[in-house]
Amino acid sequence: MDALMLDGNAVAGLLQEVFAVEMTTAIGTCNTCGATDRVGALHVFRGAGIVMRCPHCDNALVTIVEDGPRVWMGFAGMRTLQVTI
Repeated sequence: MDALMLDGNAVAGLLQEVFAVEMTTAIGTCNTCGATDRVGALHVFRGAGIVMRCPHCDNALVTIVEDGPRVWMGFAGMRTLQVTI
């Protein structure tokens, strides 16, 4: 499974298209273990969609599915997301 894993910087371009701020330096808090880390440090797995996991407990923090100009994003595993504007 590790051969398929990237870090959060792998989705920097997609996040930049959706959000108007630099997202790799945003700080997320995991719902499961409470750890905080930069989005750029999250573990990213690509398949039919993108799953971003906590590097501390492997909890799925963010799910992303792209379909042409539409993007679905779920933040079910993230307690908070702190961005600098």
